[in-house]
Amino acid sequence: MSLTVSFLLSWLARTDPADVARVESRTFVVTKRKQEAIPTPKSGIRGTLGNWMSMEQWKAAIQERFPGCMTGRTMYVIPYSMGPVGSPLSKIGIELTDSPYVAASMRVMTRMGSDVLDVLGNGEFTKCLHSVGSPLPLSRPLVNNWPCNPDKTIVTQCPETNEIVSFGSGYGGNSLLGKKAFALRIGSTIARKEGWLAEHMLIVGITNPQGVKRYIAAAFPSACGKTNLAMLTSTLPGYKVECVGDDIAWMRFDKNGVLRAINPENGFFGVAPGTNMETNPNAMKTCEKNTIFTNVAKTSDGGVFWEGMEKEVSPDVSITSWLGEEKWTKSSGRSAAHPNSRFCCPASQCPTIDPDWESADGVPISAILFGGRRPYGVPLVYESFSWRHGVFIGASVSSEATAAAEFKGRVIMHDPFAMRPFFGYNAGHYLEHWLSMEKPGRKLPKIFHVNWFRKNAKGGYLWPGFGDNIRVLDWILKRCEGEAVAQPSPIGLLPKPGSLNTDGLNDLDFNELFNLPQRFWQDEVKDLETYFSEQFGDDLPNKILAELQDLKKRISHLGSDY
Repeated sequence: MSLTVSFLLSWLARTDPADVARVESRTFVVTKRKQEAIPTPKSGIRGTLGNWMSMEQWKAAIQERFPGCMTGRTMYVIPYSMGPVGSPLSKIGIELTDSPYVAASMRVMTRMGSDVLDVLGNGEFTKCLHSVGSPLPLSRPLVNNWPCNPDKTIVTQCPETNEIVSFGSGYGGNSLLGKKAFALRIGSTIARKEGWLAEHMLIVGITNPQGVKRYIAAAFPSACGKTNLAMLTSTLPGYKVECVGDDIAWMRFDKNGVLRAINPENGFFGVAPGTNMETNPNAMKTCEKNTIFTNVAKTSDGGVFWEGMEKEVSPDVSITSWLGEEKWTKSSGRSAAHPNSRFCCPASQCPTIDPDWESADGVPISAILFGGRRPYGVPLVYESFSWRHGVFIGASVSSEATAAAEFKGRVIMHDPFAMRPFFGYNAGHYLEHWLSMEKPGRKLPKIFHVNWFRKNAKGGYLWPGFGDNIRVLDWILKRCEGEAVAQPSPIGLLPKPGSLNTDGLNDLDFNELFNLPQRFWQDEVKDLETYFSEQFGDDLPNKILAELQDLKKRISHLGSDY
């Protein structure tokens, strides 16, 4: 790691090119019975809703890797709280690691220190063990001075023993064990037992010009605009948008039936490329100091660079790429920063951090959004007919694959609830858990689907996105207030003509944004039928199957009206 000059008290780390993303194929949920961890896919089909490891295999894998793995290195003991220290919604973990990068990053991403131990006392905690798997003396030369052991990498979660064990990778998603491993995989199993929700969702507060404030939670797959939405700068006057969290939400119904949410994290671990003063000025201001940058390029004046910052770097400054290529230029044919390069910075530095972001009681959620990168066929926004229909919409989320995972190319992948890589137990049982949230006396949030990424026939985006997404949120808030600004369609409730504020968007093709091509939706239904049958099998809740059949019937009448 090297100290930056332009960014106060900030550091730049460059990893081994073999250790740059989450390793989904080597991430396992450990249970006694396979069906507890993952659904049973159709015969001959490879399951994509998680990987299972038996208790015996797990113990053998640990014994094969861990004896002597930290030899010659410093072991760090990290007590940390997921959520505000002492909050009834928070949980505590203790991570052992031999990586100073992990220790420094956990200090940013969690509430860490002796006060956590004071609150813990003799109570329960999640046990987290991590090693880069590279004892001294080295058996192979390091690349970028980054210790790792990619051939032996595994990330394992055992809900029964409340343990997380990770080996061989120093990349944040595999080694910062409070993040996905605890907050989502272990967190979701605890949530199921205790009757709450642990979700891959941002939380944001929106105050309209009349002074009415509401909070929403939103689930998008990685690199689909979660951080941009969480730190949105409104293009409409009179709106105030404040960030509670950009990645994870823990949500529980209170005694009055209101769903309340906390951000269990203490920092942001955001994707750097594409972030700049135009797309997300609040993120840029947040990472001006006390930030750990990973796999971005560095500049000759002591700063950092990634794709999207071209207008913010002087032309007389030379750039060294994340791979160490000096005097990098676009003509080199390689990116300056890795597509999954990151900034890790304290949430408290965000200029738009919500005043209640550390409230022990959480914030009240009025709406839940699902979305992904869908280039064709899926409208800008629609509302579910009911809670059950909303759970079906969440189960049906699809998106282009991203650089946050190990997949190559831009293919549409199913990603239920944006949780596909993060389920801590059988995904079919997870859907049942969401359905079970509908109980008498509860004030259920409205559920919506958004798609900022629809394209026209020439491949250009139909919607400007970024700060203009406030226009969609404005419509959603109107629906939360009960305003009659929606009309039914076969897939859900769409905005009535004129109900979406498009002032100033002169080139907007409203009809194309909300067009529902019958052939597309017929294919979508067939694809969902195949996906649910092949991946969930008998574990798919009957209510979700019924919603799919209802959609199929409604789509059959689509051509006559749309």
